[in-house]
Amino acid sequence: MKLEPTPRQRAVLRAIERRRFAGEPPPTFRELGRDLGIASVSAVAKHVGALRRKGLLRAADGRSRSLGVVSALRTLENPVAHIAIFGSIPAGYAQHREQQAEGCVSVDIETLGFKPTRNTFALRVSGDSMIGRHIVNGDIVVLEHGPEPRPGDIVAALIDGESTLKTLVTKNGRVFLKAENPKYPDLIPADELMIQGVLKTLIRKAKE
Repeated sequence: MKLEPTPRQRAVLRAIERRRFAGEPPPTFRELGRDLGIASVSAVAKHVGALRRKGLLRAADGRSRSLGVVSALRTLENPVAHIAIFGSIPAGYAQHREQQAEGCVSVDIETLGFKPTRNTFALRVSGDSMIGRHIVNGDIVVLEHGPEPRPGDIVAALIDGESTLKTLVTKNGRVFLKAENPKYPDLIPADELMIQGVLKTLIRKAKE
């Protein structure tokens, strides 16, 4: 069974593949070191040797520019997170709506930028009240339930029984929700404000 590459070894594989995709010849050890910010050629050679022993890199002995990734798609892939999408959330006026899982969004963890937990969930954005924070209609927001929100965080909230996506603000000891579009008013809770999740990242699909 082949051993998984370390993060530094993954970087070596990616650097070699980038040159291949660009139509360039395989790098020498010195060029590979420059690509990765490694000053020592011997350190690069150790990484290459480890990858060869793991069966993830091939190189012809005594030949320059002979480095090649074995099974590139498999060795370069990152772990993928499957995050449930619980319907949509208004980025406009707060609305009462039931949220039920309608599928999931699959994203590799490196692209996601954090390691999701069982408290991670996603919602589709409906409306334009958060355009000032570059969140538009149709975006998917990935949120985490549980962490204590801080002023300025974008949150999914239940305010007086209605859900919305807004910026959390504290002013003069009073907590309220702020829209990032001057067309919409601030939302001040009359009775209850419950934070359901704090924004972690945003996913946007290209328009067809």
